[in-house]
Amino acid sequence: MQLMGTGVAVVPTSPEAIRNGDVHYPFRPDSDFFYLTGFQEPEAVAVLCPEREQGEYILFCRERNPERETWDGKRAGLEGAVSQYGADDAFPIDDIDEILPGLLENRSKVFCTVGSHKDFDIKLLNWVQEVKNKSRAGINAPNEIVDLGHILHELRLVKRTEEVNVMKRIAKISATAHRRAMEVCKPGMMEYEIAAELEYIFKKSGCDSWAYPPIVAGGTNACTLHYISNRDELRDGDLLLIDAGGELDYYAADITRTFPVNGKFSGEQKAVYEVVLAAQLAAIEQAQAGKHWNEPHDAAVRSLVEGLIDLGFLEGDIDDNIEQGTFRRFYMHRTGHWLGMDVHDVGDYKVESDWRVLEPGMAMTVEPGLYIPGDEDIEPRFRRIGIRIEDDVLVQRKGNMVLSDYAPKTIEDIEAAMRGL
Repeated sequence: MQLMGTGVAVVPTSPEAIRNGDVHYPFRPDSDFFYLTGFQEPEAVAVLCPEREQGEYILFCRERNPERETWDGKRAGLEGAVSQYGADDAFPIDDIDEILPGLLENRSKVFCTVGSHKDFDIKLLNWVQEVKNKSRAGINAPNEIVDLGHILHELRLVKRTEEVNVMKRIAKISATAHRRAMEVCKPGMMEYEIAAELEYIFKKSGCDSWAYPPIVAGGTNACTLHYISNRDELRDGDLLLIDAGGELDYYAADITRTFPVNGKFSGEQKAVYEVVLAAQLAAIEQAQAGKHWNEPHDAAVRSLVEGLIDLGFLEGDIDDNIEQGTFRRFYMHRTGHWLGMDVHDVGDYKVESDWRVLEPGMAMTVEPGLYIPGDEDIEPRFRRIGIRIEDDVLVQRKGNMVLSDYAPKTIEDIEAAMRGL
């Protein structure tokens, strides 16, 4: 509210969504809404009104209803919104059409999460119009609608101590799940069996859910970047790429490991893996306060290009290959993204036209990879090898912390974990 100045912020939670028939998807609150309120129930709207005499933080939510609570579980109600969630005032969500326009009166601007919930955007515009219709009575309506993300997402980008503690926990849980996958994997298993092992660790450890649909990609499937069908059999001699993370208290982990289905890297697999690992370590080294956002990516690309030249996939000078983009045949994505409540978390990557400078408290992924196509000009022994290595990294005042380092990453450690060591 200090950053808002004059105005009022109106922030809805996520709408409930039907899966099929009368079955709902599991409800998850909107990340911006939850960040501000900690309120987990559906049908809720938070309103921030700086300098409102009756209370600056207002929560619209469902009232207590013993009959519905018998079916769906206990509600906080209006009293709980104040006593449990710190609202200064609370009103029934069913009365929002009557009450909210009054909260907009004589406010210069409305802050909202533009475009996140289109149906709610329409309601908000109708409420503003309702206030405009009172102009002859001397009531002023907001004359500006401002994206709340410009302020709120900057706050979310730099994690507080409480957030960091949750992210450490979910990274450790997710790393444990990856370690479990290595321990149980063997030829003949199905990709979905490995996915089930991951989910077992997540649920056993108290996770809310997956942070995103998991990628469990054996063999050539690893060369499909967002492969999520997870239905194929794991074959002896193939690699298995797993990109998976859990969600705990609405914070996400995002980890990728690649390992041999039979527990032993072949010579070709080892050669490509070492190139990716070297690039990842080079990128992590650049994820430090004072560096800019693109420096980890630049370091990864340079290391990958050097490795691709050494393996014979590229020819010529490193700088020429980088300038010409020849590496994109084998590495076609960026090296990371912000991480937090959303797996691809909020926050600008550039400030005006310059890459953002990294600051302590920012959390990011570092995830270079190589995806060797099955084209005829590629030596058959290297074809369709897909490898990605991803860790969750917290920028600190000095250096950084790899939150996901419990997941084995070196060839030696992976093979040892697959032997049960």
